[in-house]
Amino acid sequence: MKVAAIALEKPNNLAWYEQYADKRRMRMEWYYPLKRAFDICFCILAFPVVFPVLSLCYLAIKVGSPGDVFFFQKRTGRGGQRFKMYKLRTMVSNAEELKEKYMHLNELTYPDFKITKDPRITRVGRFLRKTSLDELPQILNVLKGDMSLVGPRPTSFSAKTYSLWHTARLEAKPGMTGLWQVSGRNELDFDDRLRLDIAYMKNQCFALDFQVLVRTCGTVFHGRGAN
Repeated sequence: MKVAAIALEKPNNLAWYEQYADKRRMRMEWYYPLKRAFDICFCILAFPVVFPVLSLCYLAIKVGSPGDVFFFQKRTGRGGQRFKMYKLRTMVSNAEELKEKYMHLNELTYPDFKITKDPRITRVGRFLRKTSLDELPQILNVLKGDMSLVGPRPTSFSAKTYSLWHTARLEAKPGMTGLWQVSGRNELDFDDRLRLDIAYMKNQCFALDFQVLVRTCGTVFHGRGAN
């Protein structure tokens, strides 16, 4: 399903991210390869800073709780393809087994899952989530081409659970951050996040990507956790 076929309800006053479609100065067939080149260059340049931070996080997780430091989770990417996304472990090692036990505390619509004070999260994990440091290993996903710096956040559940209109988001490569990261984060339900994903896809350009990255830094600075 093409994004242009998706009808979005718009308020009388356009949101800040809905103004960029009219400001594009680059054809989309040039935008995508240049965006890929920017992703690679950014990750390579950031690595000297990211590596020592990851090393400190590694030690903190090792000392804080038993189990592996890195957490690998299947996520849904472009075209519905599943890929392995890298994160730092923020929960107890048997968190997936405990998910069913705490399902009655879920605050979002299934298949989303969120508990504000999730008992599975470790002490170190709470800090990593609050600062979004647990997301840093996804730089490897960006370098591999599974993800981009900016785009729809990949879901942990497969595209088989999507409604038909949800599949519009699968036209874009998922990102480390996106519109919903700076517009409510985990407080938004999946349908609301989907509308933001589609809005991003309709307005995407370098100017919007830059704004999302800047706003993400501000959101992380104020300590709102990510997915």
